[in-house]
Order: sequence, then C-alpha cells, then structure tokens
Amino acid sequence: MTLTPFVRYSGKCAALPRADVDTDQIIPKQFLKRVERTGFGPALFHDWRSNPAFELNQPEAKDATILITGANFGCGSSREHAVWALAEYGFRAILAPSFADIFTANCCQNGVAPVRLSGDGIDELLRRCRAGNGAYRVTIDLEAQRVTDDAGFSAAFAMEPYRREMLLRGLDEIGRTLLEEPRIAAFEKTRS
Repeated sequence: MTLTPFVRYSGKCAALPRADVDTDQIIPKQFLKRVERTGFGPALFHDWRSNPAFELNQPEAKDATILITGANFGCGSSREHAVWALAEYGFRAILAPSFADIFTANCCQNGVAPVRLSGDGIDELLRRCRAGNGAYRVTIDLEAQRVTDDAGFSAAFAMEPYRREMLLRGLDEIGRTLLEEPRIAAFEKTRS
C-alpha cells in the first residue's frame, strides 16, 4: 500500500476534548461489514454526530486535518477501521496525551501520525484551538519531533523509531519489510 510520507505537516485543528474515546465511538460496529479500506469516513463518530452540539459538527471543525483530543484515544477493540475512518474523513494527525497501543500501530500502518504530548501541552492546544474560532493551525515536524504554532507554542514529542520511520517514508509494514529484501534474499541463499 502506498502512503503519503509524513515529514512536516501543517493543518487546521479541531478540538475533541474527551478522554477514553474508544474505537466503537470512532466507528460503530454496524459499519464494519466492509472489507475495503474506504467508505468509513462518513460514519466517523456516527452516534455522536446526531447531537448538533457535537464538536465536529461545529463550523469551526470543518476541513480540519489535525485532531486534538484527550487521553487514551483509540482504546477498546483493535479495529483498524477506526483509523481508516479518521483518515478518510481527512485527519492526517491526532494529538493526545496517550493512545491505545494497537491504535498507535494502526495509525502508523495507515499514514496517520499519532502524536503524544503532555497533558498540559494538549490543554494549551485545546485552549488555543477554541480561541482560534476555526482558524487555529499547527505544524507537526516529524523529523524534528516537534509541534509548533505561529503564536509561539512549541513542544517536543517522542515516537518509537520504527513507527516514525514508517511515517517518514510513507510505508506500511509490508513496505517496511520489503526494504530488507536484499538481506532476506541473501539469507535465503544460505539455506539448503
């Protein structure tokens, strides 16, 4: 699968100040009947969308490509469909204090950057996002591992080197494995 490399990305932010957002809230189970990776974006947060006050229903969230949210985002079942829905909806990155482990792997496998910042950093970004009235943007520099905005916000983050390389090079796990093809072939030649 060809993914767009994620090196340095600037985008409009949407605030979802909720903790423990599980994958069933991201993409409810009734939408998991498809085997293709497409068609999930319109069902993103389906159950919450019926509420007109839901954060992503607000005009300020329109066309956002970076989601700022609470701790433990993507918890629950390991459905990769949740990341497919977020990506198809248009999100390239999610900023949170923490993510479920399998969700983190699924993000990197599908070209969505899961960026962990401190709780204080996320609180500040949520405040700035709300104050920006739909115009707040940040830049995520994956090479430098830093999130910045034009008003002086700057925070470092860490990412597992293997997952970071996948995002930087636009690779899924199969593509990453194929980088080792010469070594694999050399090993295979040594076998009888």
